[in-house]
Amino acid sequence: MMSYQDRKFMPKGNRPSHVTVIPKRNEHPDKLIKRFMRKFKKAGVLDELRERRFYEKPSTKRRKKRKQRERVLRKLAENSDQ
Repeated sequence: MMSYQDRKFMPKGNRPSHVTVIPKRNEHPDKLIKRFMRKFKKAGVLDELRERRFYEKPSTKRRKKRKQRERVLRKLAENSDQ
């Protein structure tokens, strides 16, 4: 049986939680690591882990999302005025 800790870090939906990188022929290990890090960041694994670390009430999530949207709109308005 899965413990709460194990279930807490399960992926959302049907997305796999792991990132795989297959080495190309004669590829330098540094390049392989760089490619892995790029994929890892793009997949948003670390961001999701940070989000799920502590419980956040749905109302707080909505408030944060609204504030973020307002910031973006304000910034777009400032840039269009220039």
